[in-house]
Amino acid sequence: MDDHGRLPPGVDELFADGGTGRALSVTLPNGSVVWPDPGYPQHQPAKRAAFWISDAPVPAELWTRLRAEHRTSGLWPVLLEDSAQPWSAGQIAPEPVAEIGDYEAAAFMAEVWSDWEIPPVDLTPFGRYCPGPAPPGDPMEDPSAAADRCAELLTGRPLGLVPVERGADALAAIGWQGARHHNPWTAPLAAVVRSWEERFGARVVGIGFNTLDLSVAAPPATLRHALHVAAEHSTFCPETIIQGPGTLAGYAEQIRGSHSWSFWWE
Repeated sequence: MDDHGRLPPGVDELFADGGTGRALSVTLPNGSVVWPDPGYPQHQPAKRAAFWISDAPVPAELWTRLRAEHRTSGLWPVLLEDSAQPWSAGQIAPEPVAEIGDYEAAAFMAEVWSDWEIPPVDLTPFGRYCPGPAPPGDPMEDPSAAADRCAELLTGRPLGLVPVERGADALAAIGWQGARHHNPWTAPLAAVVRSWEERFGARVVGIGFNTLDLSVAAPPATLRHALHVAAEHSTFCPETIIQGPGTLAGYAEQIRGSHSWSFWWE
């Protein structure tokens, strides 16, 4: 392997083995690795940097090229909200990616649902009984193509590169805490996103201080299916519905056939 194919200096330090056997042919803009702030509460001691971030915003085309090389580089690209916090300030709390497998989307949904003494949204037609995860959607396009189109909507953001095998795992590895007021741990949320990757062809494209943008290649096509997916979203991020239409039915109309899901937490 020639020098052009190896991971750039600094980026290779994201891997415990120095990035052995990994390659990246894309030329990266100026940037630096981000370490968790030693004075910031951490879920685990920081043994190495959590991710790499570009110094300036990048075009969507660069995200697309890096997404295409994920298999050889081991780096999942994310478009980060253009803010110094929490990224460059190191206000992040990485969690072991291995712990994501300890959680299941169905169990997370059932636990949140059962904890609601007064539901935050109108749960009609499900009421007090959790319906469980929705069935998979029917693919409408290739997940990579859907992700690339979603990236075009988020162009002009700084680029993050996270050393993970799949996009969902970036939430835990990058130390994102955008939903900590809803759930103190990120690994369960990453487990839900893993499930959406498998059932709906979802891909993590953008991450903000308290936001998350996913592309969706197999969205629900019927209102009934969308209602079921809306029930999942209500346990993952209630604010999206509370600050939106306020009901599962209204939210279901929004996500029916939609190729992107956006979430924000207070």
